[in-house]
Amino acid sequence: MRVALLGPIAWRTPPRHYGPWEQVTGLLAEGLVTRGVDVTLFATLDSVTSATLDGVCPRGYAEDPDLDGRVWEAMHVSHAMARSGRFDLVHNHLDWLPLAFAEHCRAPLLTTVHGFSGAGILPAYARARSSYVSISDADRSAELDYVATVHHGVDLTGLPFTRDAGPGLAAFGRIHPDKGTHTAIEIARLAGRPLTICGIVQDERYFAEQVAPHIDGDQVVFLGSVGPRRRAEVLGASTALLHPIAFDEPFGLSVVESMACGTPVVAYARGSMPEVVDEGVTGFLVHTVGQAVDAVTRVAGLDRAGCRARARQRFGADRMVTDYLSVYDHLTRR
Repeated sequence: MRVALLGPIAWRTPPRHYGPWEQVTGLLAEGLVTRGVDVTLFATLDSVTSATLDGVCPRGYAEDPDLDGRVWEAMHVSHAMARSGRFDLVHNHLDWLPLAFAEHCRAPLLTTVHGFSGAGILPAYARARSSYVSISDADRSAELDYVATVHHGVDLTGLPFTRDAGPGLAAFGRIHPDKGTHTAIEIARLAGRPLTICGIVQDERYFAEQVAPHIDGDQVVFLGSVGPRRRAEVLGASTALLHPIAFDEPFGLSVVESMACGTPVVAYARGSMPEVVDEGVTGFLVHTVGQAVDAVTRVAGLDRAGCRARARQRFGADRMVTDYLSVYDHLTRR
């Protein structure tokens, strides 16, 4: 089977620090190659992969202010579509733009919907000649037909198990109101626990007004966006990951990464969280700050080894690769 993975180009694949779509696409490429699939990864030209690397964009446009993302994404998609006839399947991880050119794709097109940025992009999905995979049952649109739901997988080898946690809590993700960073700070304060925050600042005003004033280097520490090794260290050393989201999150990679380290999660029960968190095993689902504070006191009673085992079972990269191979087989046979 010859598969083209059409990856995003905001960041390198795999990303040096932030880049969830690039992270998933890179893991999938490596897993497919290991299974004997002939994979071409269309990504930035500085990407690192065991697949055949192709593309036009020299580096991630989010990492280079001289690159216009709109221009380079259009050239990236055009380059891949012009070569689509070489493959048995083109698997799109680049949101809506390739769908606008789906009629030019000379192989079956599969699109993983990593999340809808807004209702305005739905016409591109509804009109395109593509099959769709959702990353959670919660993140499905009634306007689309889906061939499967495939939960993301993570590299378990890069997320070592930590049996004995420290007293602190962690909050990972974009610094944005959607992620509820300010709420995590409030939960940690009321629970009497130090909090370490990691993530890119996506909303500068929100950071300046609701996050930065609380950062003191002691009770609230901000590390910015961290790479895989440091991410695993912080997560593993924490009693729990706080995830008080204020939107219906499609998946939540940091949640799974935390559980893989043996660190349970206290998450607001929105979006995909009821699918991802196993209540009383890998964490607790809550609705309010008060419930979250109570959950922090109870989370120490959870079995961290059991948390790791459940994450390995449900969210290992191998499981994700197996699920996608099943989808590929279905589509190519059809």
